[in-house]
Amino acid sequence: MDRNYNTFLKAINEKKIVIITFNSKEKWIITRKCIPFDYWPWRRNSKVNSDRYHFYDLDSPEWQHNLSILPEQIINIEITNERFDPADYVKWKTNWFIKRDRGIYS
Repeated sequence: MDRNYNTFLKAINEKKIVIITFNSKEKWIITRKCIPFDYWPWRRNSKVNSDRYHFYDLDSPEWQHNLSILPEQIINIEITNERFDPADYVKWKTNWFIKRDRGIYS
């Protein structure tokens, strides 16, 4: 795993919002406030080694939306002191790759 993975796991387990900085390739270096969702293969791409970080972008200038980012694009993940409630963001039957104990949101 890359150096950001343990920070990402900690944010998930502590239900903390993160600030991510990444190279978007289209828009260069971007920093966003996000909910960390999971780390899994991107379902739209069946290529080998397509694992990605999955976030919910809270402060995109266009709209709030999901972000799926390759590990090599992530420059930094910083955990904030802000907590999130999974009930506010998880609106589907979950099947997380990273296991967590969140009741019906696990």
